[in-house]
This record gives sequence, structure tokens and C-alpha cells, in this order.
Amino acid sequence: MAILSIQNLNKTYPNGVKALNNVTIEIENGMFGLLGPNGAGKSSLMRTLSTLQEADSGSAFLDDIDILKDTTELRKVLGYLPQEFGVYNKITAEQLLDHLCILKGISNRKERKELVGYLLQKVNLYDKRNKSVKGFSGGMKQRVGIAQALIGNPKLIIVDEPTAGLDPGERNRFHNLLADVGKEVIILLSTHIVDDVHELCSKFAVMNQGKIVYHGTPDAAVAELKGKVWQKEIEREQLVEHQNNFQVISDKMIAGKPVIHAYAESNPDHGFKLVEPSLEDVFFVKTKLNQVSQTV
Repeated sequence: MAILSIQNLNKTYPNGVKALNNVTIEIENGMFGLLGPNGAGKSSLMRTLSTLQEADSGSAFLDDIDILKDTTELRKVLGYLPQEFGVYNKITAEQLLDHLCILKGISNRKERKELVGYLLQKVNLYDKRNKSVKGFSGGMKQRVGIAQALIGNPKLIIVDEPTAGLDPGERNRFHNLLADVGKEVIILLSTHIVDDVHELCSKFAVMNQGKIVYHGTPDAAVAELKGKVWQKEIEREQLVEHQNNFQVISDKMIAGKPVIHAYAESNPDHGFKLVEPSLEDVFFVKTKLNQVSQTV
């Protein structure tokens, strides 16, 4: 079983933004979710772990591979699917994967052919192997992306915002594929879509302002908020007033009506009703309420 161990990782960009602030976490085989708002530091962590940028300080190891120093060794066992997986539109899926196998150092033609066939079977695209990738749907392109990430029997696969732009059917198929692949390797899933983590990951972390502000299981995170999330239907013009008077963690439209969730240890009255907390509530509490995050 592979182990990804990150200790006190720091990264500050030339403009002064501290993207990674003493990030420390240990991750084992399976699907691991990394949640956070835009600008939380998720992409900076992904780029650092995928050897696309250097950290200022700290350490990161995949088993005995020093990720920050032995970049060549890490790349041999790394699979990476960026948020936008670029493809060569004028070639077939089979030709694309064959080309990527060559780039990964697989020079034997017979070996490549067998591997490409296996990968296309695994992502359920074998019957489309001779079709131009240009005509693939977003979900099919993402499946090709997972196929290329599996080249070379990786120990670690980094997946950045994989379901953005997918329709519900494609998203479900992609989830099933990730869950199947995640039985054998570490898959680090970076996303701002809470449902992706809830449906796929047995463990997850929340990042905010370059820090890990929560690390645990979805069930445990939700259980922490039981009895502390309150809901109220309001008029749109009342939102600012409620934000000033209560710890409002989210506001959204439900059936055309503005509905807010507030965090409170006891009933804030004023028409609030206790509701069962969700992982989305956890996300907002950990990223919006600094006083709550600091108690984690």
C-alpha cells in the first residue's frame, strides 16, 4: 500500500500570495478528496506534487520517493489528469494513447498495443478506439484522460476538477470509473464540488487560505455539526440583515425562495429551524467561519 506523506509544505508566489502554509497531511490508498474554494491553494498543492512547480520549504514523499528532489522517479509512478485535458483532435483514441505511451517510454510496439487495448477496455472506450477524439463528448474525453493517467502502473494519480462541465450521466459514469481505479492506487481528487467528495471519498480534507483546516471522514465531519445548523426562508432584501446578525454560512434559492443556513450552538430563534447538516454545510463552516476552523 502506497503512502503519500506531506510535512510543513510552504509556497509563496512572487506577488506575495502564500499559496501553501505549512500543509501537513498523510494519505493512503483509495480516493482522497481535497475540497476548497477558488484560491484556497488546491491547485498549488497539485502542481507541487505533480512536479510542475517547486515548494519553498517542507517535504513530500510517496513511499521512499522524495517528490521535491527525485522528480524523475516520481514521474515514473505518477498519473495526472488536469482540469482541462488537451487532446490531439485529428487522431483516434487508439493513436492518442499509443503516442502518450511512447512519451512515457514504452518503446515496444506490441507492448504498447496490448496496453492501449487494455486501457481502452478499462475506461469502456474500446469500441470507440478508431473514432476521432474530436467527436468525443466531455465525459468521453475525461475517460481518455484517465486512461492516459494509468499508463505505467502509477502509485499516485492526481485528478484536478474532473467533473466540471459534465452532464449528470457522464458524471456518474466518471465517478464509477474513478471508484474502480481507486481500489489499487492513491487518487488525489481536487475539487470544489462537494458531491464529488461525498460520493467518492472515504477521507477528505478542506483547504482554505493555503492551510488544511479539516482532515477526516465525511461522516465524522457531518456528525460534528449535528444540532448546529439552522435553516430559514427569508426575503431577498433581508439577506444582509441576517448576515450581520447571525453566522450565516450559506444562502441559496430553493423553489424560487431565498433560504439561508446559519451556524449556532443553540437555537437562534427568529424563525430558524434545525436541519440535518450536510457535507456542503461542513465546507462552508470550515471555510467561512474562522473561529470554527481554528477549533478543528
